[in-house]
Amino acid sequence: MAEPSTEQQGERIPTVIADELHIVYRVHGAKTGKGSATAALSRILKRGEERGVRKVHAVKGVSFVAYRGEAVGLIGSNGSGKSTLLRAIAGLLPAESGKVYTNGQPSLLGVNAALMNDLTGERNVILGGLAMGMSREQVRERYQEIVDFSGINEKGDFITLPMRTYSSGMAARLRFSIAAAKDHDVLMIDEALATGDRKFQKRSEERIRELRKKAGTVFLVSHNNNSIRDTCDRVLWLERGELRMDGPTDEVLKEYEKFTGK
Repeated sequence: MAEPSTEQQGERIPTVIADELHIVYRVHGAKTGKGSATAALSRILKRGEERGVRKVHAVKGVSFVAYRGEAVGLIGSNGSGKSTLLRAIAGLLPAESGKVYTNGQPSLLGVNAALMNDLTGERNVILGGLAMGMSREQVRERYQEIVDFSGINEKGDFITLPMRTYSSGMAARLRFSIAAAKDHDVLMIDEALATGDRKFQKRSEERIRELRKKAGTVFLVSHNNNSIRDTCDRVLWLERGELRMDGPTDEVLKEYEKFTGK
């Protein structure tokens, strides 16, 4: 008789582990404007500092474990380190210290995810699908589904026009639709749902639930607390680069809303 799998036995499978993670940006170039000469001189005189380089400590000692089938919301004030943390998980930013471990391939879907403005929506669907590791055959099979999901053709044949003619909302919907056409081990969504209408948000939230059922882990950065409530069972709250709270969605949002006064 076959042994039950670890998941059947109720053991949760980790997909992302952050262990005392610190991320530091180095911003090159002295400040301009009033006092810039004094500021530059003080930086040069500081022993051990690189000349003309300002350090920004964006993520400070963050630790957590995310598991298969979880949807994790990331909340916090602007500049609190949410997008930086996602980029580190995706392997796009090196750690100053600490570690990130991932089980499977993380995919980052951001507002600025690279689609080519001079190419048509149609070409971007094909190239985006191939870039995510889908075969040409898979892209062909799912092409119409991607276009229909995005809803960008509801008011005309926009898919045949260059991306530069799209509104930011249309571009964001197409980006999400391309990413959502594939099952992911770890999918990170950075404000990609914020520009869609409510109908599209509902479709997106439903697709996130499907990804979770297929043992994917989803991270969602959003300033829309209702979207986090509808989609996530757990929330990480970052503030000034530090993990302020990690727990069930309702508990964390309640504290966050007290903090922000909203």
